[in-house]
Amino acid sequence: MKRIYRYAFFVTLGVFVITILLLFADFTTARADIEAGIAAGHDGPAIQLAVLLDTSGSMSGLIDQAKACLWNIVNELSETQKDGKTPALYVSLYEYGKQSISTWEGHIRQIVPLSRDLDHIYEELFRLTTNGGDEYCGMVIERALAELPWSDNDDDLKLIFIAGNEPFTQGSVDYKSACATASERGITVNTIHCGNREEGIREFWYDGAVRGGGQYMTIDHNQVVVAIDAPQDEEIARLNEALNNTYIPYGEGGETLMVRQTAQDTNALSVNNENLVKRAAAKSTSNYLNSSWDLVDALRDTSVQLKEIADNELPEQMRTMTLHEREAYIKAKSEERNEIQKKIRFLYKEREAYVRKTSGELEKDDTLGNALMNVLEEQAEKKGYAINK
Repeated sequence: MKRIYRYAFFVTLGVFVITILLLFADFTTARADIEAGIAAGHDGPAIQLAVLLDTSGSMSGLIDQAKACLWNIVNELSETQKDGKTPALYVSLYEYGKQSISTWEGHIRQIVPLSRDLDHIYEELFRLTTNGGDEYCGMVIERALAELPWSDNDDDLKLIFIAGNEPFTQGSVDYKSACATASERGITVNTIHCGNREEGIREFWYDGAVRGGGQYMTIDHNQVVVAIDAPQDEEIARLNEALNNTYIPYGEGGETLMVRQTAQDTNALSVNNENLVKRAAAKSTSNYLNSSWDLVDALRDTSVQLKEIADNELPEQMRTMTLHEREAYIKAKSEERNEIQKKIRFLYKEREAYVRKTSGELEKDDTLGNALMNVLEEQAEKKGYAINK
């Protein structure tokens, strides 16, 4: 019997060590991603946004709303400035409350660490499914605080948004302590209760926001996001296809990641036409960056040297080119991209003016997207960020 207990102890210890190593690997990856952003010329202000989504059985509508709001957030924040600079946007995703995630892990999973890879984030949103389980709000906040490499710069905007519908008090981690710790570190915790406002107050979602220095919101997570068509949409969609043709994949996996880019266009369109338009506009901002696989972005931010890239890491049509010809080819694609992005941004601003004029009498959706945007703008302005509209 002692031998069995000894065996069980070492198995448990082994699992613990492996988990610690995996958490360290996630932390290292996230830190490397942030350092890569800084190396890419983003040594100015940053916005770090962690979104913690309840993916228990009743939350499929919440996931749908998340799919519909990401690109709008990117567009709005790309119009934001701090000390004359556009902040770099980093987004992390967590899911919690899913029964298929082990109890030992608290039914919690880090989906994406703080990252600038918006296509990866969007791809992961479309992989999310729901499954009944226990929702441990204090624990998922504590995990996000411990695992993510939050900035030490007091000027950076550091926000947690947690959305769900069960009592905020569930689990072994005291939400009061987790929220207070976040606030002490300059990380604001905002709570979004999916349901009745009074119920959310009774179930301590309001108290969590107060202790985290943030705001308490309520949404109807089952409400379908209303899409508005505009005269500019068809041309923006056409320009989006032209924009995709300016990308030059390189390195191992470059071709695959370019295919992923197109797949996220399809995912965006599957939500509604307006969502694809918003994605196209987001792809025309400085926060849509693909230096890891696209030569135009990589050479713009000097993350690679063209002469150091092996022939077999280049697209087939570039392999027989001289270095001078390669440089000229990439420059032409870069200039073409700039022109297309300018056209998209111009048309998108026209579109936004049209939407404001034609939908002035419509009530705002009681959805995740509007809740996020209202709070993001208010908290950014409090931090000294200018919202240019």
